[in-house]
Amino acid sequence: MDRQAEEKNLLSRLLSNREDSIMVVLGVVVGLAGGIGAVGFRYLINLFQRMAYGADGNLLDVVLNVAWYYRLWIPAAGGLLVGFIVFFWAREAKGHGVPEVMEAIAVKRGIIRMRVVIAKTLASAVCIGSGGSVGREGPIVQIGSAIGSTTGQLLKVSASRMRTLVGCGAAAGIAATFNAPIAGAMFALEIVLGDFGLATFSPIVISAVTATVVSRYFLGDFPAFIVPAYELVSAWEFPFYVVMGLLCALVAVSFIKMLYLTEDFFNGLKFPGYLKSASGGILLGIAGVYVPQILGVGYGAIDLALLQEYSWGLMLVLLVLKILATSVTIGSGGSGGIFAPSLFMGAMAGGVFGALVHHFFPEITAAPGAYSIVGMGAVVSATTQAPITGILMLFEMTGGYKIILPLMITCIISSLVGKWLFKESIYTVKLIKRGIDIKAGKEVNVLKSIPVRDVMNPDVEYVHEGLSLRQLSEKISKSKYNSFPVLNETKQLIGILSYNDYSKAMFEEDLMNLVVATDLATMDVVTVRMDDSLYDALELIAPKDFSIIPVVSSDSPSNLVGVISRRDIIGAYEKAVIKKSILNTGE
Repeated sequence: MDRQAEEKNLLSRLLSNREDSIMVVLGVVVGLAGGIGAVGFRYLINLFQRMAYGADGNLLDVVLNVAWYYRLWIPAAGGLLVGFIVFFWAREAKGHGVPEVMEAIAVKRGIIRMRVVIAKTLASAVCIGSGGSVGREGPIVQIGSAIGSTTGQLLKVSASRMRTLVGCGAAAGIAATFNAPIAGAMFALEIVLGDFGLATFSPIVISAVTATVVSRYFLGDFPAFIVPAYELVSAWEFPFYVVMGLLCALVAVSFIKMLYLTEDFFNGLKFPGYLKSASGGILLGIAGVYVPQILGVGYGAIDLALLQEYSWGLMLVLLVLKILATSVTIGSGGSGGIFAPSLFMGAMAGGVFGALVHHFFPEITAAPGAYSIVGMGAVVSATTQAPITGILMLFEMTGGYKIILPLMITCIISSLVGKWLFKESIYTVKLIKRGIDIKAGKEVNVLKSIPVRDVMNPDVEYVHEGLSLRQLSEKISKSKYNSFPVLNETKQLIGILSYNDYSKAMFEEDLMNLVVATDLATMDVVTVRMDDSLYDALELIAPKDFSIIPVVSSDSPSNLVGVISRRDIIGAYEKAVIKKSILNTGE
């Protein structure tokens, strides 16, 4: 029996290693394609910017050197063109893109239409190139994810692998866009997938690294922002950074609420979508005539804030107007991300706060630029509710380590307070409005709607409390399970016997006739009731990585009626999601 088990384990390891190798190779492929896509997207933005304003490069410098009426009508024309692309080609190209990827992973088995790659690329490049107040990261996440999904569809991979490949595409896009491989991988794991498992982690990291290599080859190797050398001047600064974390959370929540209020307003207007995006472009253009810093991605204005070229009053005005400009651009039907606008808002909010505290406490505080850097990470952390991504992103984008301690504490405080003030992130709000509640890559509503009784296995393989270790060994060799409920004389549940409980004792011949099931079993049993939902069961299984959980009747916690496994839950979820997707398609 030991030899058979050994051979089985060896075969399992060989197959697992082969699958891991295949996913790593696919991660490289998606990383290459995602990196090339990110570079091509940058070039396409520059092309549309040249067509619109006559020059590429830093948009702020360009728009400051054109006649005022160009800043008025070009965003409107860009909005009209984006509206046509979205309205007649691919509705998924509207907005900031990441929620659509999260929805595809949670309820569409990772399937993203191939045409989205083209539509999203064109719509976002036109929007950004014409001055739309949006970022590059949302579109490139959707583009990279679509590349990963297309790769999976061509190879006909399983649903779990499909999701991993979508995550690889998202990581590749972020990594190549910001020259930040660690943050790119963390973005995919923390925000898009909500899964930090090793099988998922490895190909995503490989994909992010590959995409970064491609990006550096074409665009060069340098941080996204070149900042002066700042450092923590005094330990007395930490209370100021805590306060700034609170303020950045308020900024983030205000942005989220304004964005979706504006979107609801435009959705309520009774005229075609392409005219809505054009009207949004007109409003943006009017503001851009007087305050051109709010146009486009906004990196030029961020650089000036970091270099302390702006007064605190101007930064406060730019903060308020950027919230409005981005809300109007996306809410009216534009296409682009919210990451860069969040960085802009954070830089301005941090700059205002830093200027004030440095004015009153010059001996113990750093210059305002240091607070601008930290503010960028804090607002991103609160809007996305992903502090690890915010910290790593700013660390890689600035290339500075001395500011890491205040960055960490401010991002954590901002994220926690932001979540306390507003439960959902800027990405999940959009899904909640569609009736989709996502947690850890799964739509919670689907899991909550299915009772355990519909999925559990009533044919339970159990062991008697007095079963000897030798008898247990014989039972295991014939069973397809490796965990068993333990019942007493009256068939009541008293414990659970898992592989970890008995594996070591199996090699002790002297114990074979001395030890019984209750000597090895875990007596503190975690159970789920028949009337509980699959979501409740998954919440119990996931933290401890149980292979099975006993199911008990609703009126007796020791009356065993079945078992349920993680595989049972995921299988039921997949079937429900496919059914829901088919019904939605039929509508």
